[in-house]
Amino acid sequence: MTTQAVSCQLMLNDGSSVNLLSTLTDGTQGELKTSGVISAGGGVSAQSIGTFGEGKVITSIIQPITGVSRVVYAFISRRGEILKCLPVATNATNSAIYSEPYPCNVLLQAGDTIQVLTLASATARACAYNVVTDRGVSAIFSVTPSGAATNELTHILTNQSIGSSLQGQRIISHFTNSSDAGKYRGGSVLILNDRGLPVGTSLAVNQNNLQVLPSSMGVCGIGLNFEAVCITTS
Repeated sequence: MTTQAVSCQLMLNDGSSVNLLSTLTDGTQGELKTSGVISAGGGVSAQSIGTFGEGKVITSIIQPITGVSRVVYAFISRRGEILKCLPVATNATNSAIYSEPYPCNVLLQAGDTIQVLTLASATARACAYNVVTDRGVSAIFSVTPSGAATNELTHILTNQSIGSSLQGQRIISHFTNSSDAGKYRGGSVLILNDRGLPVGTSLAVNQNNLQVLPSSMGVCGIGLNFEAVCITTS
């Protein structure tokens, strides 16, 4: 199995800058911990972010969750649930160098962790759709397309559809990370209603070329039988 170094730089409300650095196994979700280098803003040893910063607030993300080749998604996990979706970048084409700081407001608790999925190939087809709803729920839906097809994205933790996961809620912010958008109809992830008609859309952005940023454009309410899909041409 291949591995890659993943890093991140956070600011806390006490004015401290925290560096995170871990070597993660590609294709397997893993935890990003503090670097263990005090001079770089880490702890005495590699620690979970909740252990390191319990009671403190993450106020901004100076450097996104950055991998050597590809980060599919990243999030703060609390008690096994997605607390907050996090921005991702790659060193493959220096997107991390040109990334803008990202605002954040998370009061850390013991047990909080940062979970990350990496892939060895910068052109891997995995797609991740990150959303925040009007109830403050964060969720990530993913799929790896294959050939020309309508590919449904499902929740990374439950494998449920977007309709089953977010019924009765409204998406207020979203972003899509994919290196494959050139093969998507409309270049986007589409939200289909219970009649199969598109009612929402999120432009798929290739982190190798541009920073993936949240948007409030193309958002919609979610019903029970709604689906998030990417329709690929090949």
